[in-house]
Amino acid sequence: MHTLTYDVPTLREMVEDKMMVIEMIDQTHPSYQALSSGDKQAIPYLIKAADILNDVALEQDHPLNRVLKQELIERSQAGDEAATLSLRLFNSLNGVMGLNGFDPEPVCVFKGVPSYLGRNFYPSDLSVSDFHQILKTMLHQGKKEEVAQILSARTMVRWTADHNLQGIDYTVYFAKEFAQIAENLKKAATLTTDDDFREYLYAQAEALTQTDNNKDAVADKLWATLTGPIELTLSRENYDDEMTPTLFENEELTELIQQAGIQPVNKDMLGMRIGLVNRDGTALIHRFQKLMGTLGAQMPYADKYTQVITDTGTVKQEAVDVDLIDLKGDYAQCRGAITTAQNLPNDDKLAVKTGGGRRNVYHRQVRQTYGSVETKQVLNYLVDPAFHKYFNPEAHHLFVIGHENGHSLGPNDTYKGALGAYAATVEENKADLVSIAFMPAYVQAGIITNETLYQIYASWIYRLFPRSKPQLIQPHRIADLIHMNALLKKGAIKVSSNQKIALDFDKIHQVVWDLLTETIEIQLSRSASKAKAFIDKYTDWPNIAEHMVQVWKSLNPKIYKEIKRHF
Repeated sequence: MHTLTYDVPTLREMVEDKMMVIEMIDQTHPSYQALSSGDKQAIPYLIKAADILNDVALEQDHPLNRVLKQELIERSQAGDEAATLSLRLFNSLNGVMGLNGFDPEPVCVFKGVPSYLGRNFYPSDLSVSDFHQILKTMLHQGKKEEVAQILSARTMVRWTADHNLQGIDYTVYFAKEFAQIAENLKKAATLTTDDDFREYLYAQAEALTQTDNNKDAVADKLWATLTGPIELTLSRENYDDEMTPTLFENEELTELIQQAGIQPVNKDMLGMRIGLVNRDGTALIHRFQKLMGTLGAQMPYADKYTQVITDTGTVKQEAVDVDLIDLKGDYAQCRGAITTAQNLPNDDKLAVKTGGGRRNVYHRQVRQTYGSVETKQVLNYLVDPAFHKYFNPEAHHLFVIGHENGHSLGPNDTYKGALGAYAATVEENKADLVSIAFMPAYVQAGIITNETLYQIYASWIYRLFPRSKPQLIQPHRIADLIHMNALLKKGAIKVSSNQKIALDFDKIHQVVWDLLTETIEIQLSRSASKAKAFIDKYTDWPNIAEHMVQVWKSLNPKIYKEIKRHF
């Protein structure tokens, strides 16, 4: 039996006083009531698929996740109160450990459980130096295909009998779980009355049971164009793997990999989202989306790379606002934050490389927590009262729309992927900057008013206020620090003698545009060292940032999140 980290009083404080519940919708919701009988019958099978997928994500995240979760369940059933409370904490993190957004070190449910750069994607006893040396040896031996498999986004890496490494495709490593997920998707497909959704479910089921990247591409392309009432996503995001990016710190190995024609990609952590499309919210998002072709042509250095989005009116990008039924896997790893929106497939996926579209999905229940009481308290402590009127949770949602659209503008993955460990940070920074830089264009187009523009500026800047000093594994939070420092340096953010923030709205656009231009230069450089220098340049820890952290802590905020499903 493993030793729990926290005693009962501490656990009660963590999961009762400091945990925010995010309520998923239930069967009384109007979107569910409007479904056909067949679509309602399909939902339970999608939920079963998501539950199984969560076990896959637990396995990817840490080698002890599934074992220790089962131990907590059994101890809880035997009446162990500490285990019951620890299980709630485990389910919030969706794993044995994770950052909470405030403390610099991860929260660990059990004592003595180590963390790993490669999560469980790589062997737990694989050091960075051994990883690099093994790959060098394999490349010198001409084993290009084997190395490419190891560095694929869709493989679990394990030792061979002769102490080499091998990449095992997800469809092989998780064959049992994927077969069960596929079976549930096919059962749902027989029930849904949406022909396009049925086609996607069958294609996704086939992709899970065949080791063929082309099958994934077919499913991704179908998913990206869905317009029906049910949102089901099998997401593949790659922010968690910290082992693969170390390759770019080794110049000799990087050169060998490039000579072999291999493009390393961080491992995909899998997630599953189930929801129902909200038509009114979706209509608002579409108004912003219509301008993307025009904005793409106005991007910095637009003539230096091929635009994914053009002004021809043939934008291959669907967007939906979703009332959530459930979040599992990567989505349910509530480690300091929870995803408010998402733009998929990522650039490394075959569907995008072969001309498929993208899909933006926005999470209504998550963003509706943004205007909390503690948010208003922070404003009182940190922001000049003259600017309180500009804070608006809905304006923050408009910023997020611009952010997700921003991922589809700018250089593609052949540039971004070359930035190694810094690629995700630079890209998230870029998407934020695209959103803010082009907000005046939405004013000119009549989509938003000038008053709304100021609300977006103010609500975005409030979002930059740190709750802890960020780490490189937190690309969104590093990007926030970059932006805050740039705005402070150029006087768009001003700090009074009593440490209250005031804004100069007239300066914001130019600061953001200059920083966006510099960001695109970094992506076009394909240089990890230049990306590092860019991040280092803007990530000093100013006194006002530390003051903000202390203010947040003094308010005893709800720093953990619990996803509560009702189906």
